[in-house]
Amino acid sequence: MKNIITAVNVNKYFDQFQALKNINLEVRHGEVMCVIGPSGSGKSTFLRCINQLERIDSGGIWVDDELVGYRMEGKKLYPLNDKQIARQRLKTGMVFQRFNLFPDKTALENIIEGPCQVLLRPVKEATQEAMALLERVGLAHKRDAYPMELSGGQQQRVAIARALAMKPKLMLFDEPTSALDPEMVGEVLAVMRSLAAEGMTMIVVTHELGFAREVANRVVFMDEGGIIESGNPEDVLLNPQNPRTQNFISAVLI
Repeated sequence: MKNIITAVNVNKYFDQFQALKNINLEVRHGEVMCVIGPSGSGKSTFLRCINQLERIDSGGIWVDDELVGYRMEGKKLYPLNDKQIARQRLKTGMVFQRFNLFPDKTALENIIEGPCQVLLRPVKEATQEAMALLERVGLAHKRDAYPMELSGGQQQRVAIARALAMKPKLMLFDEPTSALDPEMVGEVLAVMRSLAAEGMTMIVVTHELGFAREVANRVVFMDEGGIIESGNPEDVLLNPQNPRTQNFISAVLI
C-alpha cells in the first residue's frame, strides 16, 4: 500500500528556535498514527506544516505524491501561490483543539460553508450530505443549534463533520480532546474510532494513551522537535526503549 504522506528531512525554525529537526516519516493509506510527546515537542507544528499553516524551511513533505507548498521546475523549487496552496489543502481535513466554528452560523451552516463556498456544491446537495454527517456524529437533532448552544464535545463533533464534508483523503487531529471536560472526551473519541474503523487515514496528536493503544497502527514519540521513537502501540507504550519515551509515559500515567 502506497504512502499518503512522505516527509523527508523536514526542518522548521521560528527565528533561532528549531521547532522540527530532520523529520523523516511515512504514513500509508488507511493508517492511524498517533503522535505523543511533551508540550513544545513539535507535534502540532508538524501537523501545521502538512496542512501548510506553516511553511517548512528545508526538506520536503509530499501528500498523495504531491510536493506540499512548492512546485519543482528542473532542480529548482518555487513557492506555490495562495490559490495553489488552497487547492492542495483540499486533500487534508484538520480538527483543532478549540473547534474554530463560526459563532454566527448553526451546526448545519458551519458544515455546508466549505462545500458551497469552496467546492461550489449546490446548497440542497451539500445540505443532504451535511445532515448525513450530523447523523454520523450523533448530532442530527442539533442541526439548527449555534455553537454557544452546544457543549464542547458537541462542538468538536460538528468540527469533525465540517472537515469530513470536504471529502479529504487525510484527517489531521491536533489534540482534539485537550480543551474538553473529561466527561465529553469519550463522545469525541468514539467518532474518531468509527472513522478509523472505516479506513480513514488519520494523524492524531494526543495525550490519550489509551486511545492510541487501542486505535493506532503506529505511535510516534516526539521530543525537542525530533522523532525519538516510533513503532506499534504495544512496543512504544508498554515497552519503550528510549529513556525519554519511558520518562514521558511514566509521567503521563502517574
